[in-house]
Amino acid sequence: MKTQESKLHNLFTLLFQAHPWHGVAPGEEAPEVVNAYIEIVPTDAVKYELDKVSGHLRVDRPQRFSSFCPTLYGFIPQTFCGEAVAEICRQRTGLTDVEGDGDPMDICVLTEKTAAHGNFFVRARPIGGLRMIDGNDADDKIIAVLESDVVYGRLEDITECPKGLIDRLKHYFMSYKQLPDEAPRRVEIIDVYNRAEALEIIRRSIADYRERYGEPEERMGALRRLLSS
Repeated sequence: MKTQESKLHNLFTLLFQAHPWHGVAPGEEAPEVVNAYIEIVPTDAVKYELDKVSGHLRVDRPQRFSSFCPTLYGFIPQTFCGEAVAEICRQRTGLTDVEGDGDPMDICVLTEKTAAHGNFFVRARPIGGLRMIDGNDADDKIIAVLESDVVYGRLEDITECPKGLIDRLKHYFMSYKQLPDEAPRRVEIIDVYNRAEALEIIRRSIADYRERYGEPEERMGALRRLLSS
């Protein structure tokens, strides 16, 4: 980053809180270790979701039933589920009508520790994921472990994760939007994939973000030119 742009960047970090999606990097070691913004925690009876325009956490809806998300849940910043993410889903499943869901890449973070509320960042190490399709949208859920977690921190791959916990996650995502009197939604978890596949999907979601929103490293330069024009 050029000197003037670096000064402008430092000033902005002092004056303003970064947007959790657009203003925070996925991490210097991404995709092997990523920043994860946590929206909800396992005790939340309300589903919180980032308001993508303002960057503030808002109430999406009350949890409809007695099931609660069994892990920390949020997204990886500066990721986007677009064409590259949809393409790998089509390749793996043979489905031809799948598109990206247009959201950041979702992530579930395993930890033994409890958190009182969402709206915070953690460093997480991906170990696998759920290939989920909601309607015609690729809606992958990356599974990761909290860095240095005493119980889960040493897991290297999702095959080492307790099967019951993966079953809980699958049940939650298959059912949390479905009301008893509604027609069944097309929500499928096609497979559970390993760490290598999860890293590839994160790479693609980072590329999709840059394709959609441009290179984050160039934003200060663009702002400086705009201010000086």
